[in-house]
Amino acid sequence: MTMLPPEIADSLVSPKAYGEWTGLLENFAWARDHAPVGLAEADGFDPFWAVTRHADILEVSRNNARFASGIRPTVLTNRDGEKLARAIQPDGHLVRSLVQMDAPDHMKYRLLTQSWFMPKNLRTIEARVREIARETVDAMLAGPREIDFARDVAAFYPLRVIMNVLGVPREDEPRMLMLTQQLFGSTDPELNRARAAITSADQAIAMLQHVIADFYGYFRALTESRRAAPRDDIATVLAQATINGQPLPDRETNDYYMIVATAGHDTTSASTAGAIMELARSPALFDRYCRPDADFAGLIDEAIRWTTPVQHFMRSATEDTVIGDQAIAAGDWLMLCYISGNRDAAAIERPDEFDPDRKPNNQIAFGYGAHVCLGQHLARMEMRILFEELLPRLTSLELTGEPARVESTFVGGLKRLPIRFAAA
Repeated sequence: MTMLPPEIADSLVSPKAYGEWTGLLENFAWARDHAPVGLAEADGFDPFWAVTRHADILEVSRNNARFASGIRPTVLTNRDGEKLARAIQPDGHLVRSLVQMDAPDHMKYRLLTQSWFMPKNLRTIEARVREIARETVDAMLAGPREIDFARDVAAFYPLRVIMNVLGVPREDEPRMLMLTQQLFGSTDPELNRARAAITSADQAIAMLQHVIADFYGYFRALTESRRAAPRDDIATVLAQATINGQPLPDRETNDYYMIVATAGHDTTSASTAGAIMELARSPALFDRYCRPDADFAGLIDEAIRWTTPVQHFMRSATEDTVIGDQAIAAGDWLMLCYISGNRDAAAIERPDEFDPDRKPNNQIAFGYGAHVCLGQHLARMEMRILFEELLPRLTSLELTGEPARVESTFVGGLKRLPIRFAAA
């Protein structure tokens, strides 16, 4: 059995380590070299295997029957938190969305909306997305030349897109943004509902319950509205959907709304801000992507790899097996460390360089296998359209301060990106 050193195990469960970033990357590099499937033992947490190599993450991700999502928490949770969650929901999941489902439920629920997020359908909404992008850029250029891009632009543009697709009216977008940040940033004292450090599992679970209850109250009313008056949006799809001939249960309906509404914008915000950060750091890259004929595909995939917004998911072994050279027992808990996989030199050449020209770009920020991100094509389209509308209108871009990342082990990215720009 290969144990991780205590300081590395501690960093894997520390929101602050993910916010500080550099030391975490160094710890992942050590783990890939010395303990690629290493047992982490951290105070207050059940032991878990940290899977840090790209190839091993793919191997686990393609074997959903052997490595289940629904048995234990799908997001890292301490021992007390899991116990409290199971007292509330016997399955241990405060939210049961696609992320927490295994076969056969996972594919049944995924197919309800999958066609909405495929490239063929996305072409039908491209004009709507471009209109939102232009409004966003116009508002940015009409204001001050020094802004926090993460807060003032990246947070709102993908939010507006996914709310439009979902069917949430514009006046409710700030509420959805606030609730998303409180959900994904629950461990960050600048973003969570308490606006304070969380010191106990009781406090964390109670706060998340309040956030989830607010989501439920909103989406329950939206479901009733769409059942009475259907529209061409995902809210209508969910409100009228059936599984095995029966309407979706209330819990699964509300949780489906939540995963679309939250993951559908927060992760894209992070990658968008990450791309702008690197353009601000590199005048040559900025000049290249300001050209009207610029091809943004490489920049987008590299920004997604570079930021890796979804930083991990947990899996539970359903049988005795082996990953790499490490024996795994049935019931063991595993952390798929996507940040580490996206920095693995065995799969990605020069992984510590930001290189939009890398081919192939084997990033795994969207996951892999049956649980690969449903919204990956929409995310790429949103980023491309925003860059097409924004970058040709800028003549300069620079950082005016130090960017800051969210303190969260789960969904991360920039919460502050201070920039100065000049427009044509």
